[in-house]
Formats: sequence, structure tokens, C-alpha cells
Amino acid sequence: MKHFCDDWIQEWCEDNGWTDLVRERYDNYWAFPPGAVMPEPIPAEVLRLIKATKGFCEEERTWLLWAVTLSVVSVALTYFFKSPMPIVFAFAFDAIAAAKLEVEEI
Repeated sequence: MKHFCDDWIQEWCEDNGWTDLVRERYDNYWAFPPGAVMPEPIPAEVLRLIKATKGFCEEERTWLLWAVTLSVVSVALTYFFKSPMPIVFAFAFDAIAAAKLEVEEI
């Protein structure tokens, strides 16, 4: 899952003099530091700071919206059908969503 919005990283690069931002895979960003001739990865501390400052990206918000919506609908269906299966399905989906929202080691 993509945990960063490319605009956030681009904004940081422009503010700090890094140029030619390239995204290699989902959370692996490279750019040229000021005065450098070879690209370097954006430091992990910077990515963590950006994530802490900006919060969830659009893809993460979508997953959260689906998880909350499915949970609410499942509670209603469980009550209506008097069966625990909708809640079990919602729990399984929410577990997958929570795992996908976990930020891997940067």
C-alpha cells in the first residue's frame, strides 16, 4: 500500500533543495541532494516526519472508510439476521485493512 502522497515528498524536496524526485516502488523515494551528482534515497527520518505531520494519504483513507462502513453494516446485518457471520466477515476484513495500514520499516 502506498503510505505517502507524492506531492508531500515533492514539497519536501523543493523546500530542501533536492531535485528530480523518483519513486521506486511504493515507499522508496530517491532524489538528488543539493550539489550531488548521484541520487540518494530520501532519509527514513524525513519520511517518518512527513507521515507524522501529514497523516493518512488518500489510499489509506479509502481503506479506513471501507472498514468503518463494512463494520457498521455488519453490525446491522448481525442484529437483523441474528447471525454472527456478518461480524465475522467484518472482523476478517478489518484485520486485513489494519495490516495493510501498518507502515513497514522505512
